[in-house]
Amino acid sequence: MKKILFTVLAFSALLKTAQAQNEAAAKPQTNPIALTGGTIHVGTGEVIQNGTVIFEKGKITYVGSGTPSLPAGTQSISVTGKHVYPGLISPSNQLGLVEIASVRATNDQEEVGDYTPNVRALIAYNTDSEVIPTVRGNGILLTQATPVGGVISGMSSVMQLDGWNWEDAVLKKDDGVHLNWPGYFRRGYNFETGSFSVGKNDRREEQFRELEKFFGDAIAYAQVPANDPVNMKLEAMRGLFDGTKNLYIAADYGKEIIEAVRFAQAKGVKKVVIIGGEESLMAADFLKENNVPIIVNTTHRLPNRTDDDTDLPYKLPYLLSQKGLTVGLGYVGLNWRTRNLPFLAGTVGGHGMTPEEALKLVTLNNAKILGIDKVVGSLEKGKHATLIVSTGDILDMRTAKVEQAYVQGKSINLDDKQKRLYRTFSEKYSK
Repeated sequence: MKKILFTVLAFSALLKTAQAQNEAAAKPQTNPIALTGGTIHVGTGEVIQNGTVIFEKGKITYVGSGTPSLPAGTQSISVTGKHVYPGLISPSNQLGLVEIASVRATNDQEEVGDYTPNVRALIAYNTDSEVIPTVRGNGILLTQATPVGGVISGMSSVMQLDGWNWEDAVLKKDDGVHLNWPGYFRRGYNFETGSFSVGKNDRREEQFRELEKFFGDAIAYAQVPANDPVNMKLEAMRGLFDGTKNLYIAADYGKEIIEAVRFAQAKGVKKVVIIGGEESLMAADFLKENNVPIIVNTTHRLPNRTDDDTDLPYKLPYLLSQKGLTVGLGYVGLNWRTRNLPFLAGTVGGHGMTPEEALKLVTLNNAKILGIDKVVGSLEKGKHATLIVSTGDILDMRTAKVEQAYVQGKSINLDDKQKRLYRTFSEKYSK
C-alpha cells in the first residue's frame, strides 16, 4: 500500500512539474492564414490602415489594404482595431546563453582565453530557457546570441525564439566575430561601495601588440585556400576577409571607434559594425564616410559626460540617423532585460524620430545590419511570416499587449512562467 501511495504521489509531482514547463515548439503552418482589418506597420515606414496580411507555408504572400480573395482553406482571423508588426529583433545579447546570472552552472556565454574566435554561441543556445518565453511576450521573435569576454569573444548567430533545439532555431549561423576593442580606459566596479570607476588601461599597448599579431596570423592563414592541419581559431577568422562575416567591434568612445575601424580596414576586413557607441556622435561623420553601421546600446541611461544634455542617450539614435548612418538598437550584453527593447525604441520615438522610424531601429535596421533583411525585418511578400499582433502600440509600455505571434507562420504560445505564477498567486490572494 505504501509503495502504491508513493507511486501516486511521485506521478502527481511529475504531472505538476510537466504542467509548469514551457510549451513544446510550435508546429509548422498547415493552412494559409489571413489577418484582416488591422493596422499594418510594414517596418519600412509605411502604415496600411484596414489592411490584410496573408501567409502560407511560413512565408508572406500578400500585404495590402482591404481583403483580397483568399486561397482555399484559409483561416481568416479578424484583427480589427489591432496592430500588426514585424517580429522585433534583439541584437548582441546573451538571451538563451544565460539563465540565472548568479548561478554559474546556468551561464554559457564565455570561454577561457582572450582569443577564442572559434567559439560558436549557437551550440550553447538553450531553446528550453524559461527566459525566452517572457521575451517573446513583448514581441521579440529573433535574437543574436553573442559570446562575451576576452579580446575576441567568438562568433554570434541569429536565432529564432522557437524551436526544439538550436538546429531548429538558427536563422543565420556564425554571422560574425566579436571584438572588444582595447580602450584607453577600463571600467571597474567596487562591490563594497556599489559604484563604478573609470581608470587608465595600463595594458593597452600590450593588448594592441597581441591583437596586431593575431590578425597578422589570420591574414596569412586566409591566403591559403585549404590549410592542413586546420587551425580552428584562424579558420574562424577567414570569413572577415572575404565578406561572409561581420566584424562586430565593441567600442564606446569617439577616438576608439575611429581607431578600431581604421585598424579593421587596414587588415582587409570587409564588413565592420560598431556595438555600443555611447559617444559615437563624435565619430558620426567618420562612420558615414566609411559606411559603417552601428548598434546603439540601451538608451535608458544617463549621459557619460557632465556637460552633455541629460536626454542625449534618448535622442542619440535620432542624431546618428540624421547623419545618414544605419542605426540599430539593442540591449547589448543583457538577456532578460531585452524584453524591454520595444520601449527603448518608444523612448527614441519621443526624442526626434517618428514612431515608424523608431520601429525600424528594432526591425528592418537591425535586420540589415545582421544581414537577414532579405527574409525578416519587414512585412513584405516573400519574406518569412515572422510577425506579431498587438492590441496597442508595441512601442508604448502602457498599451502594448501582444496577443498573437508567428515565427515562419508557426503560431507561438505566448504563455510563460511569470504569467503562470501571476495566475497562481492571483487566485490565492484574491480570496
